[in-house]
Amino acid sequence: MENFYKDNPNLKFHLKHPLMEKIIRLKEQNFADKDKYDYAFQDFEDALDSYDKVLEIVGEICAETIGPNAEAVDHDGPQLINNEVIYAPGTQENHDTLTKAGLIGMSLPREYGGLNFAMVPYVIAAELVSRADAGFANIWGLQDCAETLHEFANEEIKKEFLPRFNQGATAAMDLTEPDAGSDLQAVQLKATFDEQKQQWFLNGVKRFITNGDADISLVLARSEPGTTDGRGLSLFVYDRKHNAVSIRRIENKLGIKGSPTCELVFKDAPAQLVGDRKLGLIKYVMSLMNSARLGVGAQSVGIAEASYREAMKYAYEREQFGKPIISYPAVYEMLSVMRAKIDASRSLLYETARYVDVYKAYNFIQEERKLEPEERNDAKHHTRVADALTPLLKLFASEYCNEIASDALQVHGGTGYMKDFPVERLFRDARITNIYEGTSQLQVVAAIRAVGNGAYLKLIREYEQQHFKPEFDHLKNTLIKLTDDFEKLSKEVLDTKNNELLDFHARRLVEMAGYIIMGYLLLQDTHRDEQFRKSCDIFIRKAKTECASRAEFIRSFEEKSLGAYKITWE
Repeated sequence: MENFYKDNPNLKFHLKHPLMEKIIRLKEQNFADKDKYDYAFQDFEDALDSYDKVLEIVGEICAETIGPNAEAVDHDGPQLINNEVIYAPGTQENHDTLTKAGLIGMSLPREYGGLNFAMVPYVIAAELVSRADAGFANIWGLQDCAETLHEFANEEIKKEFLPRFNQGATAAMDLTEPDAGSDLQAVQLKATFDEQKQQWFLNGVKRFITNGDADISLVLARSEPGTTDGRGLSLFVYDRKHNAVSIRRIENKLGIKGSPTCELVFKDAPAQLVGDRKLGLIKYVMSLMNSARLGVGAQSVGIAEASYREAMKYAYEREQFGKPIISYPAVYEMLSVMRAKIDASRSLLYETARYVDVYKAYNFIQEERKLEPEERNDAKHHTRVADALTPLLKLFASEYCNEIASDALQVHGGTGYMKDFPVERLFRDARITNIYEGTSQLQVVAAIRAVGNGAYLKLIREYEQQHFKPEFDHLKNTLIKLTDDFEKLSKEVLDTKNNELLDFHARRLVEMAGYIIMGYLLLQDTHRDEQFRKSCDIFIRKAKTECASRAEFIRSFEEKSLGAYKITWE
């Protein structure tokens, strides 16, 4: 019996990272639930074993149900019938199977029917589902909305909505509008409070809403009349049972076709305020978007893993000029680089998830008691690093996903362009990853702050201080030289005080930081397990080349040359 978790030992490797004991103890608050629930963890070993067993179940469902359904779901897609989105049969089977297995709302506390899982195993599950079917991963992954309600909603809303997730409730985050895409400050959907009815009502249009006909929707709306920026926006929860939303259409997309993307019209739709007014965008949606970007990171790694496996399988089976194409340098080099990119982006994915785990755990702990000074400092540190790593993860994982899917199709040659092989679907599914939840260009805008405030450099220097085996000295020395160059170039650009020049070089500087960080993460992995040695060697060699090209461009560039890059429409 196939199992996507058991056939990939790298996942268990990351599950057993040394920091997991700290994460689990914080998440479980020293196992306070062990006498309240018969399925609560008794200790660290019990928790890790439970994570492992549940991920085996996820891996089996992915291999035996979700994966086999993917092609039919891609072909059939959802339908809009009588103002209701009807999933493709395979999509419905996928969702029903995961619901019966108790895997919806898995990160929620046990009091709401969840498993109280940390982010790391949840992200591993997201990667597995994405490898099986990236489109369905969008539907399953929107349980992130439950986490947002858990963090910010009042007790009444939590008790009303959170237990429904474990029962199979679907979710959506209704943010984008026809005139408010990346610029969510421009959201115009109105939220009006009826004093007589003591009820909020929503009116307006939302566009490009993933899983738009969901049971539970988080809606960003303008609650403050006369405002035009993010300070006038609040977050609301809408229940589909009110039937106050019309679905104009399901979009016909290039990929992830099993995931319904809808245009919605709200007309006097009753809703409940989540948290405080005016904090909808600047606090709650920013938190939700960070979770979504972590999810897209997992989705990207999952698609990349599936693409690589398809390419490897084909390269061994396909013969040209009397031998399998895997034996040709042009092919095996491509596959080796693909593998290194996956290992690097996966390491960044779980490093980010670990930092998110720690700071989120502290956030919940401080609701119960005051944090000790050492705990407060630890929480601040993990928050800062998580904020710096999240856009870096989204940028690199999604770009690598597209590169790997493209290379996988290339390995297939002309047959990859046909619908006879899964790689054609994977290629189409990959394309959205560096667009939604913030394009790669917007991730750079977010990440350049960590260049300016020194967060990346500080983290890299911390990695530099870690102990590595002597046989890795040459790799570490390469990374140290790259870091020195990055520090020098960053300072030179920042010292110009020219914001336009900084924006122009932002991607180059951010990518240099990313290559160095992933190089160190792979070096750490190799220090723990020699299986990563090949990927580590290849990736750090690639990092050296990529950083050199970006450094040379920055060094040779003069401020007066900016004008040559400005394009006007003629």
